[in-house]
Amino acid sequence: MYRVLIIDDEDDICNLLLYAFSRNGIEAKIATNGREGLDCFNQEHFDLVITDMLMPGVNGNNVARQIRSSSRPETPIIGISATAWLLDRNDFNAVFEKPMSIHALLDKVKDLVMASHEVPV
Repeated sequence: MYRVLIIDDEDDICNLLLYAFSRNGIEAKIATNGREGLDCFNQEHFDLVITDMLMPGVNGNNVARQIRSSSRPETPIIGISATAWLLDRNDFNAVFEKPMSIHALLDKVKDLVMASHEVPV
């Protein structure tokens, strides 16, 4: 089982993702803003981070930049936003525009986590 950190200030999105991930054997933790998400990321291990763009305080671009500057810069990051064009795509492994296909998001999460755990030959 792998762990995903979901950073989003919309309760409905968080609950939907938490439900979908748990049904697919993925452990997920919720943070409701960027600062809380970065604190969680720095205190615990996550195989992947999903972050919204527009949140109070620290936005999704800043979350991604700080993760890329952390001791675990290789952690895959997916950006989700109704304003996906605001996301700096260089810091994200994938970007989804809300509303998004949960199946497509789940597939991308699994692909990115598997790729990040592959041993180089």
